[in-house]
Amino acid sequence: MNSHKAVLQLLGLAKRAGQLELGTGAVLEAIRNQSAQLVFFPADGGASQAKKFSDKATFYQVPVNTAFTKAELATAIGQNRAVLAVLDRGFAKKIKQVLEEKERN
Repeated sequence: MNSHKAVLQLLGLAKRAGQLELGTGAVLEAIRNQSAQLVFFPADGGASQAKKFSDKATFYQVPVNTAFTKAELATAIGQNRAVLAVLDRGFAKKIKQVLEEKERN
């Protein structure tokens, strides 16, 4: 299985486990209260929103991933949401490992 697909499957598992925040407001709040471990913003998202999330995540030292499109993220979690935050450290750690492995190959 390729790493791109593995990350999307992990996001689906995290959603079913209740370890994701979905939507702009909820994700920004999760970043602010430092419960977000990893944020996903779509590659085809708006520039002003991308800057807002990037700035907020940088300030609170939360990594942001922009490797996936809105459609890919929505399909992975089964809801039409473009922005999401992983709340669980274990899921975030595994997703980061898979993404790093993808970069090495």
